[in-house]
Amino acid sequence: MKSTILQKIKDYPTIIIHRHVRPDPDAIGSQVGLQKLLQRHFPEKEILVVGQDEPTLSWLAGMDQVSNEQYQGALVIVTDTANLERVDDQRFNLGEYLIKIDHHPNDEPYGDLVWVDTSASSTAEMIAQFALDNGLDLDDYTAKLLYAGIIGDTGRFLFPSTSAKTLEVASDLRKYSFDAAELARYMDSYPYKIAKLQGYVYDNLETDGNGAARVVLTRELLRQYDLTDAETSLIVNAPGKILDIQVWAVFVEQESGTYRVRLRSKFVPINQIAKAHDGGGHPLASGANSYSLAENDAIYQALRDLVNPK
Repeated sequence: MKSTILQKIKDYPTIIIHRHVRPDPDAIGSQVGLQKLLQRHFPEKEILVVGQDEPTLSWLAGMDQVSNEQYQGALVIVTDTANLERVDDQRFNLGEYLIKIDHHPNDEPYGDLVWVDTSASSTAEMIAQFALDNGLDLDDYTAKLLYAGIIGDTGRFLFPSTSAKTLEVASDLRKYSFDAAELARYMDSYPYKIAKLQGYVYDNLETDGNGAARVVLTRELLRQYDLTDAETSLIVNAPGKILDIQVWAVFVEQESGTYRVRLRSKFVPINQIAKAHDGGGHPLASGANSYSLAENDAIYQALRDLVNPK
């Protein structure tokens, strides 16, 4: 599969790379990491990345401006995106050929060529493996991007998704010249207002006594703390620091009055709950959408049933 993708890349003079909306370090790292890798080895090609710039990740990379005309006859690659609805910039279908590269469960196998590896910790790990297996060396910045994606999706190698292969790939990336310790510290740090929000989460966390928990972040609260929806992702793992918490949900109210739901678990798969509520994702880290307070309650009840089945 990796050699087939490389051949497709060789066939096209223009390559446009997409990723998912509300990007995390793996989305940016795999997308821009792939761009920089290909620019290094195919300098004659036009290789672009698209999507909304995310201010919280501007230190990692930025996006290009791409016109509709540039899609004509282009190869389009979408990284780290399980389903079409979540692709940032829906012009991805204007290209001539579409490749999906992802590590999420392949519930929607879109594209002309699909490379999905759910055993990979991250799509950044897959891109690094793509380079290694095809004999494509990296530069220091590309290695940093891919390493950032890996440590972002593995929680600095603490999550169950971290495999022996993950550590091997990370070891190969560490051979390049970038400050990995500084990168890890930066990614584990946050502004004071996020620290205040984390305090709010601990003070207002609702628990059921059996290992399930939830917290609701209202629009009024976000205004009070001067936070964006994207910034709330920085506290999603906070409830999991509590020894007795096994599964949890963070409900973030949107401007429309609906809720973005971030679901996490230490051991029990929760992605089926996400799928039942207009979402999906990994077994232990998923996202969903809720359209009422009653649906919020239903999602929380489903989490409670997981840890305390009737």
